[in-house]
Amino acid sequence: MQRVLILGSPGAGKSTFARRLAAQCGLPVVHLDQHYWLAGWTEPDGDTWHETIKQLLAQPRWIMDGDYGGTLDMRLREADAVFLLDLPRWLCIMRVLKRITTTYGRTRPDLADGCPERFDWEFLKYVWNYPHNRRPGLVEKLGTFKGPIVTFRNSREIERYLTGRLAS
Repeated sequence: MQRVLILGSPGAGKSTFARRLAAQCGLPVVHLDQHYWLAGWTEPDGDTWHETIKQLLAQPRWIMDGDYGGTLDMRLREADAVFLLDLPRWLCIMRVLKRITTTYGRTRPDLADGCPERFDWEFLKYVWNYPHNRRPGLVEKLGTFKGPIVTFRNSREIERYLTGRLAS
């Protein structure tokens, strides 16, 4: 594995998994949230974002976490492995709420500067509706991927995988 995508709902643990896997593999981590968001939670224009993705994909090795469906096809073409964190939405919601309460007003390391953690009803609705609104399209696109796809449905499976990598 030299080019790895980590996908899933917000709150599924993509960034945490990326950091832990990178520590084991020695691959650099690319948190897409750091590259997408501009200060003040401003979105880039589409052309700028696509150019940013092209530059990130040009690197020879990476673990890239984040969904961003509009660029998923580009990323799938360049990846050699995919991890899908397909955790229950109640758990994702709980993790997002915990993240908000523990980092409110501060910028997390996996986010762009100038994007402090905040409470956002629209974002919570997005997370809650992810299994119905976003997951089907993601799964459909993964059907075209030729490399290995590892799907985790709970935290125990993730932990077993990471622990097993340490043992081998």
